[in-house]
Amino acid sequence: MVIETIKLATLFLLVFMVMRFLGKTLLSQWTAYDLVTIIFLSYSALGAVKIKSFFQALVSIFIIAGLYLLLSKVSLVPSFTKLIIGEPTILIKHGKIINKNLKKIRYSLAELLSTVRAFGYPDIQAIEYAILEPNGKISVIPMPNLVPLTPKHMNLEVEYQGLPITVIAQGRIQIENLKLIEKTEAWLRNELKNKGYEQIETIFYAYTKDNSDTVTVFPYK
Repeated sequence: MVIETIKLATLFLLVFMVMRFLGKTLLSQWTAYDLVTIIFLSYSALGAVKIKSFFQALVSIFIIAGLYLLLSKVSLVPSFTKLIIGEPTILIKHGKIINKNLKKIRYSLAELLSTVRAFGYPDIQAIEYAILEPNGKISVIPMPNLVPLTPKHMNLEVEYQGLPITVIAQGRIQIENLKLIEKTEAWLRNELKNKGYEQIETIFYAYTKDNSDTVTVFPYK
């Protein structure tokens, strides 16, 4: 039992280190070889540990949870953040691809072009920055002249539209949401009655906004 526990802890940390070594691209977009790598890593690690009883499985779960919590806490220490979580990598800067960074993280040009196209930027020169984040996601920041125009750019005041709050979901009143907007069940029933809804069970979905007393209703059909 002790030997299996040591094996499990060692393999967990080893797989973590291997995945960190393989880089952020392993977590970004799973290609066929990424998926195969992860499957075989998992299979090889689990194949070395023999769990023969419910108690042993329970201990294994607690060990993995403990190691995860340990790593998450250690990652908050500035000295270890880069080692455990990683750091952002700039792939495009001022409309130009940073080739050395692509090679460094083993990220192909085809993957980069595919990703930025998905963001709606088929032309690399339209991008101010494209950054591969530590979690494997890519952030794309367009050139200033291509940023979508907003009311703030035009110095316009925009009226607050309010946040839709669900008050009924599948025929059930959402009591906690009513408390959130400081409304009562009696108020809700009265509003529904005014709209011709006597039975809550006939309503599939209903919401109100945090700045309004109006209830919008979608009944079952």
